[in-house]
Amino acid sequence: MESPCPPSCRRPGLPHPERLARTEDGERLHALLWRPGPGWRMVSSAVLGGGLGERAWVLNAQVAHGYRRTDPARHLAGLARAAGARGPGVGLLTAADVSAFGRARDQGAEAVVTAGVSVRGWAAEPGAGAAGQAPPGTVNIVAALPVALTDAALVNAVMTVTEAKVQALLDAGLDCSGTPTDAVCVAARTPGDGTGAHSFAGPRSEWGARLARAVHRAVLAALPGAG
Repeated sequence: MESPCPPSCRRPGLPHPERLARTEDGERLHALLWRPGPGWRMVSSAVLGGGLGERAWVLNAQVAHGYRRTDPARHLAGLARAAGARGPGVGLLTAADVSAFGRARDQGAEAVVTAGVSVRGWAAEPGAGAAGQAPPGTVNIVAALPVALTDAALVNAVMTVTEAKVQALLDAGLDCSGTPTDAVCVAARTPGDGTGAHSFAGPRSEWGARLARAVHRAVLAALPGAG
């Protein structure tokens, strides 16, 4: 039996993403933009705003297949400015249609996933890795917790998200651990006066377990053909 939702999981999470559209390279392309404002710390592998720090927005932008720009961070920054996003943020790219996203919640943990798995494989494969810029990622995960996490727990949360993603791909019958350029962003609340930060976010911790279940369901919902 699941434990009741504590008061912290009833704190507002990330808002529903704004759906944006533009025409670029002769294609109609979409984007998702979250603008939760101040009070969030994020850890991300994104090309724009990656690393760990306070962030005010997250943009997940679709680009055309065969994307060849060599300045993706500048490209994303321009798209964010055009949408009115201000301050530091996180920008992710994907060739998948981001309007077909999967979303799931579990007792305060939430995840939004966009997925295209036509180019997929296993993380440990023979052969040397490619140098230079890789194509846009095709499984992008934006996840959030309504509590504060330590730096180590934020890194732990990225591990949990990745494990849950792989579990979902296997449960869907796909022979892969992901695509070569998957990206992730995990958001947690900024610690406030008198409130501590959780030290663990592994899959058997209180919040890590909720995060894993949310990501697992969101990945399954986002996979092509899931609807």
